[in-house]
Amino acid sequence: METAIAFIIIFGSIVFFHELGHFIFAKRAGIMVREFAIGMGPKIFGMVKGETLYTIRLLPIGGYVRMAGEDMDSVELQPGYRLGIHLNENNEIDQIVLNQNKQFPDMLFLEVERSDLSKEMFIEGYDEDERLVRYKVSRNAVINENGNETFIAPYDRQFGSKSVGQRSMAIFAGPLFNFILSFFIFIILALLQGVPTYEPIITTVVADSPAAQAGMKDGDLVTEINGNPITSWEELSEEVRVSPNEKMDFSVERNGEILDLTITPNEVTTGKEKVGQIGVQYTSPMEKNPVKAIAYGAEQTYDTTLLIFSALGNLITGQFSIDDLSGPVGIYKVTETVAQSGVYNLMYWAALLSINLGIMNLLPLPALDGGRLLFFLFEAIRGKPVDKQKEGMIHFVGIMLLMVLMVVVTWNDIQRFFF
Repeated sequence: METAIAFIIIFGSIVFFHELGHFIFAKRAGIMVREFAIGMGPKIFGMVKGETLYTIRLLPIGGYVRMAGEDMDSVELQPGYRLGIHLNENNEIDQIVLNQNKQFPDMLFLEVERSDLSKEMFIEGYDEDERLVRYKVSRNAVINENGNETFIAPYDRQFGSKSVGQRSMAIFAGPLFNFILSFFIFIILALLQGVPTYEPIITTVVADSPAAQAGMKDGDLVTEINGNPITSWEELSEEVRVSPNEKMDFSVERNGEILDLTITPNEVTTGKEKVGQIGVQYTSPMEKNPVKAIAYGAEQTYDTTLLIFSALGNLITGQFSIDDLSGPVGIYKVTETVAQSGVYNLMYWAALLSINLGIMNLLPLPALDGGRLLFFLFEAIRGKPVDKQKEGMIHFVGIMLLMVLMVVVTWNDIQRFFF
């Protein structure tokens, strides 16, 4: 149960921030957002606020922001269709009833002749006295169909009416918010745990090692090696590594006093390489510093991003197989293991997943955010959009292929973890 709760919180938070990015920048561009959904599948909770339906759905494996003007969103009233309308104080239609089971006070009935609910915003038709009348439709009008209310989306509130830059930003903001989320998680971890200083302070001297024989002790701060200043553990480690069986002059600070030690690293074979070791162990001191925490957050986000891109490169070049990929089942099992090692490791795991989701969504594949951004790039270069039907078909094929990949990866996870 604890693992399930941890998985839902982590994955739900990552998806929430991803969709929040789409939502915020869509609203900034003036696009009407029909629904903000966390999860997929059947709705288990819904709340309408303003013009947006906020939902939580059964399967915690994704989410979406449904914008006006996408996916057959527009409503067309065919000639001859009989509907009910309600007029506001400006004599504009503010309610359109597509089924006449629901009645409003002062509701009128029309048989549609012509209409435009997007650009010109009007309905023309015959009233009950068979007179041809024309009414302007309010920008805030609502369509009522079988008890479900949907706001009219004027063309300037639709996704397709916006510039390439605005549409691109609304799509790019999802992955961007995943990187921002990881950045802040790393900052919080640095504030709670501290930031590694990487100072060359010896944590433990191994008994009977060259360092112990030379008189080095736990807590010594190495300041120089062979007359060269040492400012980090990486510098110390590299100097020793490349000097097997060579005498090295160490200057160390102990209790405010500078001591000189001569140490000859042992020669150790690792793989095909011979390296030097003096027999010390290291744990970086931690410092709680808000400024360094911000730098640490940026550094960790950058390094993790490079690491994931490197793994993708290995996948493309064949050094990484599809069997090494994990889906929801694999993520769940790793979350179970990480959860046992404490909340800090769980937070770190959430940051890794968030960056992973951001990068995966930026891949230029159909149906992903990166695929849509690629079409926007073509539009910017060509000066006109790609045919909507062709683009829709490509995205549909992409969704089908991604579903097949998801099934394969999930099956591999089930085989690996349960059989």
